Amino acid sequence: MDPRIREHAQTLADAIDLDEGDDLVIKSEPVAEDLVVALYEVAGDRGANPFHITTNRSGRAIRNYLRAAEERGTEFETPAHQQALIDEADCHVIIRSHENVTEMVDVDDETNADYEKAHSPILNERLGDRWTLTQHPAPADAQLAEMSFEAYQNFVYDAILKDWDEQRAFQEQMVEILDDADEVRIVSGETTDVTMSVAGNHTINDTNSNNIPGGEVFTAPIPDSVEGEVLFDKPVYRRGKEVTGARLVFEGGEVVDYSAEKNESFLGSILDTDPGARRLGELGIGMNRDIDRFTYNMLFDEKMGDTVHMAVGRAYEANVGEGNEQNQSAQHVDMIVDMSEDSRIEVDGEVVQRDGTFVFEE
Repeated sequence: MDPRIREHAQTLADAIDLDEGDDLVIKSEPVAEDLVVALYEVAGDRGANPFHITTNRSGRAIRNYLRAAEERGTEFETPAHQQALIDEADCHVIIRSHENVTEMVDVDDETNADYEKAHSPILNERLGDRWTLTQHPAPADAQLAEMSFEAYQNFVYDAILKDWDEQRAFQEQMVEILDDADEVRIVSGETTDVTMSVAGNHTINDTNSNNIPGGEVFTAPIPDSVEGEVLFDKPVYRRGKEVTGARLVFEGGEVVDYSAEKNESFLGSILDTDPGARRLGELGIGMNRDIDRFTYNMLFDEKMGDTVHMAVGRAYEANVGEGNEQNQSAQHVDMIVDMSEDSRIEVDGEVVQRDGTFVFEE
């Protein structure tokens, strides 16, 4: 086994503070077996109780299930046995790794959205526990990134196995700017100019905890404060479908108009999932300079330096300040704006990043 896999497993265990007696649920596809094996070894070393299940968000099994359920006309309900498993678990590791990145492409958009809505209580319970999300390199993901498998492995591990103390200190400079902020404005060219309040909400310095790799700082907008227009000029790749040129127009915090160059109806199905899916739940700023290329994998792409991302849908509870509203939704879909040219981030009227360079980097 590649020694980097064992190091990766140790990093994941540290991220969730895995300890003696912990009931750990690991979700993955079969192609990530090596990392699952390494996690079981670490769990054994620490006296934890691991249990592995196949993820229900990708792969052949869930694709065939959803297509059959659609044909039957199934109305999805929250499955009590899955809810019970998550209720009883102490911590979770979710591993992304694909045998076929387009396996879900022929599942009906509305069926997907209904299924996710029914499973949102399970997701909400998991988000209240100790959890982390990561990537195990697989050939299909390398193909999507247009890289050789060896190059993709090196890319993944360079982004994951790094000096996180140094990265945390670098990002803390941006956290300090946002923590006392009222209004944030994002401007990019002639296509993006959006403002939002973050007053009273918390900024999280994400390094090696909930996302492995980390490399962003993120907060939650006040739901009804978002005004303006955003062109997300990096593709969104979700459920095997690519959305390009996504444009959202916000008034009073809600998406009142949208368009996309490709898969516009899929974008619409996301926004129509529930009322909260038409509001922003997250504003994130990418700061991991080891992620220097776009790979159609949001776990990495949203951390790229020179980018910001905004997520429609659920806000993370940890971001929401006392007395502020937490946006609720079955969705949480990140979309990216390239900030490398003709762009700026303003915080309370002061430019804190211009053309991808932060003021503390100059």
